[in-house]
Amino acid sequence: MGQMLIFGLGYAAGHLADRLRARGWDVVGTTQDGRGDSIAFANEGAVLAALRSASHILSSVPPADGADPVLARYGDAIAVAPAAWVGYLSSTGVYGDVRGAWVDESAPVKGRRPDRNAADAAWEALRSDVSVFRLPGIYGPGRSILDRITEGRAHRIALPDQVFSRVHVDDIAGGVIASFRGPPGIYNLADDEPCHQNRLVEWGCAMLGAPLPPLQSLEEAGLSPAARAFYAENRRVANGKAKRLLGWAPRYPSFREGLAAGR
Repeated sequence: MGQMLIFGLGYAAGHLADRLRARGWDVVGTTQDGRGDSIAFANEGAVLAALRSASHILSSVPPADGADPVLARYGDAIAVAPAAWVGYLSSTGVYGDVRGAWVDESAPVKGRRPDRNAADAAWEALRSDVSVFRLPGIYGPGRSILDRITEGRAHRIALPDQVFSRVHVDDIAGGVIASFRGPPGIYNLADDEPCHQNRLVEWGCAMLGAPLPPLQSLEEAGLSPAARAFYAENRRVANGKAKRLLGWAPRYPSFREGLAAGR
């Protein structure tokens, strides 16, 4: 059992919190407004008290306005906190576009977002026991292609060579938990089967008995800037290091198992 402090109780971190609480852990997290049982991020007294008692510390907060808000406000305190483990949820976006090639943790950091690249490096350098988890597209209950198809928001884009990696939210929690007894370092957590996004759409439509969306160009699809940026990068994410050093393996090795597990 342990005491976990999580900065940013979002989708992935909230799932991890549920898994740990089910194992008897004491978990407290921060949110912007301190809703529910969480601590308001700006409540320095409560956050510093939680840091002093936590055995494990995780941040899932992305950089904003060019800086990492957790490191900017609490980095010095985290660096000297008595916790035995510190983790950070980063992004495989730090690898940038590699034209569909495989990337592992030794690949250069050259992502299009300098603030994300800098935060990834800053967390790694913060202390010797930090584990940085680089995550691709995250999906799971309530946040999958099945939901987008049902809501009419799924697209098929005519970019035949585009390849993406993804990870089920439950496999992120599994990887983080496995790292508690493994060596610190940088780990990619991704499934075993990178593929084109259109394959997910087609598989999901078959599962739901829904018609296929038309095949469109990026311009025809009218995607948001964030969605267009998703298609601006092309890579396959290797997960072998986490398997070798953490004894982790994805419960959902491809989107097929992940989508079959339910929405």
